[in-house]
Amino acid sequence: MNLSFKIKHYFFNAFREIFVHHHGSLEFRAKIFALVIAANPDAGVDNFIHVKNYGLKIYKDEDRANLLMLTTKEMVNKIKEKNGLDIDTLIYNIQKQLKVVPRYAHKIDIEALSELTKLTYDEDNYLYQKNILEFLEKLKKETLK
Repeated sequence: MNLSFKIKHYFFNAFREIFVHHHGSLEFRAKIFALVIAANPDAGVDNFIHVKNYGLKIYKDEDRANLLMLTTKEMVNKIKEKNGLDIDTLIYNIQKQLKVVPRYAHKIDIEALSELTKLTYDEDNYLYQKNILEFLEKLKKETLK
C-alpha cells in the first residue's frame, strides 16, 4: 500500500462516518469477517488478503477494498489485544445492528466466510469457526424472515 493510501486511511479512520460512503455497511462486513478471523488465534496475513480480494470483488474499488481489509484487521487486533472488544461483544453488536438494519443480513456471505476456515490448521479453531458460521447462517435466515 502506498503512502497516500495510508494517510487517507488515517483520516478515514478518524472520520469514517463523514468520508466513507455507506460506512455502516463496510463496518458491518468488517465485523463479520473479524468475527470469523478472530476465532482463529493463529490467523495470518492470508486471512486479510482474502478479505481484500472479497472487497475487490464486491466493491470493484481498491481503496474501498483496502478499507474493508484494514477495518477488519483493526477489529481483529482489538480482540487479540483485549482492547475493549471481544468475540462475545462483537456478536452482540452484530445482532443489535441487524435488528436496526435488517437488510445488512444480505451482507453475510457464508461462502466467502467459509473460505477463511480453509486457512485454519488447528482442529479446535476450525470447529470454533464452523460454529460461528452456523450461528451467522441461522442469524441471517432469522433476520430475513
